[in-house]
Amino acid sequence: MTHAVPLTRQDVADLYGRGLLDLVYEAADVHRRHHDPSTIQCASLLSVKTGGCPEDCAYCPQSARYETGVEAGELMDVDAVTAAATRAKQGGADRFCMGAAWREATDGPEFDRVLEMVAAVKALGLETCVTLGMLDRVHAERLRRAGLDYYNHNLDTGREDYASIITTRTYDDRLETLRHVRDAGIKVCCGGILGMGESHDARIDLLHELARQTPQPESVPINTLVAVAGTPLAGQAAVEWDELIRVVAVARILMPTSKVRLSAGRAQLHDATQTLCFLAGANSIFLGGRLLTTPNAEPAEDFALLERLGLHGMPTDVTTSS
Repeated sequence: MTHAVPLTRQDVADLYGRGLLDLVYEAADVHRRHHDPSTIQCASLLSVKTGGCPEDCAYCPQSARYETGVEAGELMDVDAVTAAATRAKQGGADRFCMGAAWREATDGPEFDRVLEMVAAVKALGLETCVTLGMLDRVHAERLRRAGLDYYNHNLDTGREDYASIITTRTYDDRLETLRHVRDAGIKVCCGGILGMGESHDARIDLLHELARQTPQPESVPINTLVAVAGTPLAGQAAVEWDELIRVVAVARILMPTSKVRLSAGRAQLHDATQTLCFLAGANSIFLGGRLLTTPNAEPAEDFALLERLGLHGMPTDVTTSS
């Protein structure tokens, strides 16, 4: 699929509605034309400041509004983060992501410490990514100067569905942060979450919004909800395997050069589901038994699956990242 004219929502809806096997076939072809299909980028994610977030994201156990057993913690020190990044690299990761449970980045010693973390991780030869909530132009520029490669700020769902999930910031707030990231010369990591009770229309809206960004996000995380007791979405059923594969395939066709990242919820996926996601164009995963505060697949299991599939890790070119 090419986009000589602006991509419309109907274009995305038509693609989304195709037969699953046809979608996977086309997505696999697109993937092979733009990526090495034998490589999977292996990233690591660390919560550098856990819990106590004032936002009301209905899926998030780190919100101070919900009783989830996640205690509010202090921002980690730089040496501890550097040590964790070193272990991650030794364990096979080539990208290190850091998350702080903040509403937004603000001036002060904590933000300065995050800048030091970015510089220290970059010095290890790893790609760097952070997620700190909303970001203005000044903070985005400071992160770029520190050596940040990617900023993660997900749209989560489609615009019409958004208010049913989050009320403490708007969809346009999120898009504004992405503009600041772009203007600073930082690459964008932006995706969404499946399984929050959203309709197919909401998924189509999300995919359309992601794909029509100019340029498109270099990294597109596809998360499946990890339903945590105490959050408003605790009772949600798991996403059906074919629905996840469909979204991965559509994302790959619409955003051919992006890394499509299987993110949260992967511990709940059968090996066969992950395999079909890789065939459909997913080419990045997180290593480690925990993603921020929720479970993740164990690294030994990941490497065993990759070996069975004839896949291997992806080298990182940190010289062209910013």
